Amino acid sequence: MKANMGTADKIIRVLIAVVIGVLIYTNVLSGTLAIVLGVLGIVFLLTSLVSFCPLYTLVGIKTCKTK
Repeated sequence: MKANMGTADKIIRVLIAVVIGVLIYTNVLSGTLAIVLGVLGIVFLLTSLVSFCPLYTLVGIKTCKTK
């Protein structure tokens, strides 16, 4: 897996995941929507940690700087 996510992309994903987590924790989101967004938040965190997004490879997007 080659990295295909830039720093700005990773920061945005982590911020979105944190906001989703806070909304779920404070019970602003609940039920099915909370589950779906919670899974999306976890995916955002994992892809940010490994700097690789499988969807980007399918679409052909690369936001990281090449060496």
